[in-house]
Amino acid sequence: MYWINGVLTKKISLDVRALHFGDGFFTTAKIYNGKIHLFNWHMERLKVSARRLMFNNVNYDILYEEIFQSILNYNADGIIKIIISRINKNKKYGYKSDNYSDLYRIIRISPLPKYYSQWFHLGVRLKTSKIRLSRNSFFAGIKHLNRLEQVMISYDINNDDKADEALVLDTDSNVIECCSANIFWRQKNQVFTPSLLYAGVNGVMRQLIIRLLPKLGYSIQEVMVGIERLKSVDEVFITNSLLPLAPVNSINDYFYTNNELCNILKNYVIDE
Repeated sequence: MYWINGVLTKKISLDVRALHFGDGFFTTAKIYNGKIHLFNWHMERLKVSARRLMFNNVNYDILYEEIFQSILNYNADGIIKIIISRINKNKKYGYKSDNYSDLYRIIRISPLPKYYSQWFHLGVRLKTSKIRLSRNSFFAGIKHLNRLEQVMISYDINNDDKADEALVLDTDSNVIECCSANIFWRQKNQVFTPSLLYAGVNGVMRQLIIRLLPKLGYSIQEVMVGIERLKSVDEVFITNSLLPLAPVNSINDYFYTNNELCNILKNYVIDE
């Protein structure tokens, strides 16, 4: 199901700049028990992206109304994807108008994939992707619509029956994230996650975990390290808004059996 500017439809304008330039941003949230999980966190993510990409005309009151209208009669667990773009009036890269009517709000509701439950309970196998993430501090952290890197990473990993997800490095060989998840690792009471200063997506679940860890007696550091660092740690897990967590069973030929912190965190993030 799709809503575009509050109207249920199957059609999309060919003038939307998302199609021409990837001009826009999005967030993907879990619908759980009829509500959007971590709704306020996802709205803040949209606002951060809007400011960064100079979308100065977003009316959040209208957006909120359209979001809640879209899930009003949706009683199952599922996914809501909220995409913000603009209308391509001048056919050029540049964009000057702040007219509210130029905004294009797309909301999609879909079922939750079954494999997320399997990952949550059984864990995942990671394999290093041969596709590297480019480094650009201006776009780092936000979920913009330019996802060609992830498309190719996903294509690569989907053709490998020995891996469930990709571990992705940047062009300087730093560990950054997975194709569709953030990554954490633990050494005793110290927890680490990659710095997203130059690449990667600052996921909502990542933000929540970083806030929770000190309350649970763990330190947390954002670091720039190569993949060799992950060979000697006690535990590795991945996060995203839909999982919301999954233990990592292996990375390439290295195996992990300790899920202590991941199991603790599962009890907290579901109730948030």
